[in-house]
Amino acid sequence: MIDLALATILLPVAGAVLVALAPHAFGKRLCQIFTGLAGLAVLVLAWRFADAGKVPASVTLIAYGDTAILGFTVDTVSVLVAVAVVVIGFLIAIYSGAYLGAGNREHPDTGRRRFFAFLSLFVGAMAGLVFTDTLIGQLVFFEITGACSWALIGYYEKPKSLFSAAKALIITHVASLGLYVAASVLFLETHTFSLSAIADLGTTGKTIVLIAILVAAWGKSAQLPFHMWLPDAMEAPTPISAYLHAASMVKVGVYIVARALMSSGGAPEIVGWIGSAMAIVTLIYGFVMYLPQADLKRLLAYSTITQLAYIFLALSLSVFGSKLAFDGAIAHVFNHAFAKTLFFLVAGALSYTTGTRMLPVLRGVLSRAPLIGIAFTVAALAITGVPPFNGFFSKFAIFAGGFSVSQAHPLLYVLVGIALIESVGSFAWFLKWVGWTVPGKATEPVAAAAPLPAAMGFVLVVLIAMSVCSSFIAAAWLG
Repeated sequence: MIDLALATILLPVAGAVLVALAPHAFGKRLCQIFTGLAGLAVLVLAWRFADAGKVPASVTLIAYGDTAILGFTVDTVSVLVAVAVVVIGFLIAIYSGAYLGAGNREHPDTGRRRFFAFLSLFVGAMAGLVFTDTLIGQLVFFEITGACSWALIGYYEKPKSLFSAAKALIITHVASLGLYVAASVLFLETHTFSLSAIADLGTTGKTIVLIAILVAAWGKSAQLPFHMWLPDAMEAPTPISAYLHAASMVKVGVYIVARALMSSGGAPEIVGWIGSAMAIVTLIYGFVMYLPQADLKRLLAYSTITQLAYIFLALSLSVFGSKLAFDGAIAHVFNHAFAKTLFFLVAGALSYTTGTRMLPVLRGVLSRAPLIGIAFTVAALAITGVPPFNGFFSKFAIFAGGFSVSQAHPLLYVLVGIALIESVGSFAWFLKWVGWTVPGKATEPVAAAAPLPAAMGFVLVVLIAMSVCSSFIAAAWLG
């Protein structure tokens, strides 16, 4: 199983090297082949892991004496998240092959090799971050994902996109100092970088390490006060927006917090209070900011900030003893990845076929492009938590876990109640845009829409299915 995990990491990295060396015409196919092989490897890994009884397996690859520097762990959480990260990476590669072409009405492009090279490298780096079990390993893959995001956000090489790329790189790198602090404290106290050593720390040491990891996580996951890079990162090609802001980069933050809490052997409650308070502040901010947005991608960016705040809230609630909230957080990582990827790729389909993603001028999509209209509706219902779509089940677990621990900590009732109100508000707001965009007589841009390429349509269909099925997969997997 460890070999399969390594294959999941190394295949996309090898693909990135080959794309960079190959002639332009082969770059797209090589990226699709190697990310597809990685997707196959992670699915086989999931099958083998389940067949073996889901017994965790670990290996230390690099050590200096007794000090673990780089190692990998295959367990229930890492495998589930890796499946989402790698499989969605493959779907993005398929979608991008059609999206980056002369037929794109908003951004005609030739699909340059560096796009596919960095996308493939990104998939490998994300898989590495998911499986690594040391803070040094997390730091290495953390920085590689930052470099990939910088290259892909600035892909169009316009002044605004280059500025946005630099902004994302600088802000997330500043936040990554938290991981440096966490690694330093952990090594000084335990003489190892292994995450499992967090459990050996005293209360003060645990608090410092976990809060330092929280700071790094807030940067990667665009939480206050590091939120400002994410909306500007919408300058990236839309498939990259989907991968960065739904399945990949922003999930780094919540994942490293989840992994740290799993390894801590019980976190001090102060960590839960800080995490919960910051999650609610970010949740309110994100909701207020996405109300005036007319650009679908910017609306989805602020929505992503709020959805990640839900996951941070759930992880923080788990500190008070709610396993249900923790499982809900992991399930929401999995579910939100598919639902939000679908919504971003709907935005890409609209810009490809109509030349715009401005919601006020998009109406009657269902009459002209039924698949896009259905996908828009499913994505909106999924991310706002409407049954039977996936967001409902993970949000339900988060709220149920939150109300359970609130019995012993009444102040948490207020925080969970605010989150519940936001959930209702976001449903109402997205329902408004579904009612405006999907039905009715087609506006001029929609009436003149170009056909959607088959590859893009295929990916939308797969993601529509996963927006229904992923919650059942996550629930069965997590037990």
